[in-house]
Amino acid sequence: MSAEQAKKRTLLAVIGDEDTITGMLLAGIGQIDNDAGEDYKQKNFYVVDAKTTDEQIASCFDHYTIDRDDIAILLINQHLAERIRYKVEDYTAAFPAVLEIPSKDHAYDPEKDSVLKRVKRLFGE
Repeated sequence: MSAEQAKKRTLLAVIGDEDTITGMLLAGIGQIDNDAGEDYKQKNFYVVDAKTTDEQIASCFDHYTIDRDDIAILLINQHLAERIRYKVEDYTAAFPAVLEIPSKDHAYDPEKDSVLKRVKRLFGE
């Protein structure tokens, strides 16, 4: 990645449940773009509810990690990352960095975190 490409990556993106997204928006991470010529608005957050399918979560994950070049860090609730674990485990690019976070109703389990698993492999644990 060139320095020019790295300068574009200025946003956090979040895939989470309603409480997580609400907290992040209150913290000021919300960004909605409506570029000229586009008929839709691009958001840097995606609310997952009981009706959201695994395919929709995977599609959003791909959109944030492949299609968007302005995202530096992607935060995803760990219990949602479990639903698309195959995508999270296969993702190896440096940017955006994918970090799993806890939610109000689901505790964080370091044994499931893909980043910590990679670190343990590096140190031979």
